[in-house]
Amino acid sequence: MVLPEGFVLPPWYLLVPMLVVLAGIIALLWALEPPVTDRTVLAFAPWMMFGSTLHVLHRIEVYPDRIEPLFASPSVYLVTAIVAGAAWIVAIFLYAGGLQPTISRFVGISGTAFFAVFTMITINIGLERGTFEPFWPVIAVVATGVVTALAWVALSLTFTDVATTTGMTGALVVFGHALDGVSTAIGYDVLGAGETVPLSRLILEAGEALPTAPYIGAGWLFVLVKTVLALVILGLFKEYVDEQPQQARTILALVAAVGLGPGIHNVLLFLIT
Repeated sequence: MVLPEGFVLPPWYLLVPMLVVLAGIIALLWALEPPVTDRTVLAFAPWMMFGSTLHVLHRIEVYPDRIEPLFASPSVYLVTAIVAGAAWIVAIFLYAGGLQPTISRFVGISGTAFFAVFTMITINIGLERGTFEPFWPVIAVVATGVVTALAWVALSLTFTDVATTTGMTGALVVFGHALDGVSTAIGYDVLGAGETVPLSRLILEAGEALPTAPYIGAGWLFVLVKTVLALVILGLFKEYVDEQPQQARTILALVAAVGLGPGIHNVLLFLIT
């Protein structure tokens, strides 16, 4: 099995309109050609996390049955892309009209607002159900900060040009994948959570087969693989960022989302279950 468990496409009458709207947003953004800088990528980080809250609410079954498939995987990514893309378009026109000093400012503020509201809804549900437990999620975030700092220092000292060129975008890529790795490791080794992605499960099982497993668990190997993979990707993208920074940073933003989204999803799910 290659696809993760829970991979469900919504019915055609939901999927088709969603794809049409998303295609329209992409086409309009293509025509407008907004700048994509480090600030732009960081501004979209809250939107990546917002998508995670939507999926967590799906996991705890709070949506009506008619729209519930929209927030399963992978359609939740499309929903998030539509809302974030629409916010980006609004930001472009507000900036063009002199109503915002920068495009990225509106994107970041609106994304933070959406993420904060839906996170509070999620936490409130956990409090009402008596399942709110912040200890391990906080540990996961703190540990991720440590792993990211060590990885970034190592990259800066060893391949200074890669760290300099990729900048804050590169740091977000490393943080996102480190968070996914650390949160998955804690879930697997400490909280007894299963892993739905087949390839990730194979890595965790490989870590469990090592003689170090009884002492430090199996998840450390997953953290190492995710972090090293992020650093390797940055190294491969160095020249691309130099030559075509807008395209390269857009792709790196998607790479960051692939790590940050699942990582925040794990943290929020552990927080309320």
